[in-house]
Amino acid sequence: MRKLAQHYQQGVGMIEILVTLFVLAVGLLGVASLQFVGSFQNRDAISRTQSELVAEQVAESLRSAARPATAGDGMVAHNDYFSNASYNFTGLSCAGNDPYLCHCLSKPSSVPNCEGTECTESQMARYEGWALSCAAVQTNPQTRINVGCQDNNIVDADVCSAGSRIQITLSWPVTVSANRNYNLMARCNPTDGDSNECVFKDITL
Repeated sequence: MRKLAQHYQQGVGMIEILVTLFVLAVGLLGVASLQFVGSFQNRDAISRTQSELVAEQVAESLRSAARPATAGDGMVAHNDYFSNASYNFTGLSCAGNDPYLCHCLSKPSSVPNCEGTECTESQMARYEGWALSCAAVQTNPQTRINVGCQDNNIVDADVCSAGSRIQITLSWPVTVSANRNYNLMARCNPTDGDSNECVFKDITL
């Protein structure tokens, strides 16, 4: 009699299933990590784009406010344009965590109303500082504006004398990843442990 060949049914074993699940889990973790990192990078990109626009608006505001200098040749802007008190809602209290909702949906009473009415240079600096600060925090509530000056004439009454370099800086804190380091920089990360992204714009009037 012809012997019948025995056929054994072979399927997927437990080890193969475990290996497949492990490989799948590693792949899903990689995708999740990419999405997590990508969300922070997208936020930083939006903050940088908005900050670039606001930096240009600050520069245009200073150019519009410029007047002939009383000492030397050239143009100057009022000293309040270079005061920290004019930006970042200084002196205004906020009940929530979003300064745009607190200060920008309606004009605070302490901010001069320079729309359609005459304002002094100091009042205009305060009003424009508030408006520019609102533009800065529209996409990132932690964005801050700083307007400084490398004054080339410290004996006159102008904080930023004619021909001096005006330094416009917008900064916002970012989440630090393991493979991302930030160098100390006086204008952006002045102290050890700071992790800010910054946009710089330097002009002269």
